[in-house]
Amino acid sequence: MSGAANAARGEASLRVRGETLVLRPSFAALVAAEGEVGSLFALVERAAAGRLTLAELVALLWHCLRDPVAMSREEFAEGVTAAGIAAATPALKMLIAQILGGR
Repeated sequence: MSGAANAARGEASLRVRGETLVLRPSFAALVAAEGEVGSLFALVERAAAGRLTLAELVALLWHCLRDPVAMSREEFAEGVTAAGIAAATPALKMLIAQILGGR
């Protein structure tokens, strides 16, 4: 377990493969995600329009993991998929709010 998410720090929780993971959209994490998926503002626009791809969702979540996890990225992606996009939506909303509003 990664511990509890601290909403005051812009963190969100995500349950993957029976483990509660903490996501923190730090500058370094967002830069890494942007390097993979392109502009975060464009990503937010795609999400708002319902055009965010599963690969983009997983990439953003993966890069925002606060702590190292005992699973590969492929295992993480499979876990996110198995839980369903609806399960990832609250964490995605928190990350988008942090991308747009900052801390």
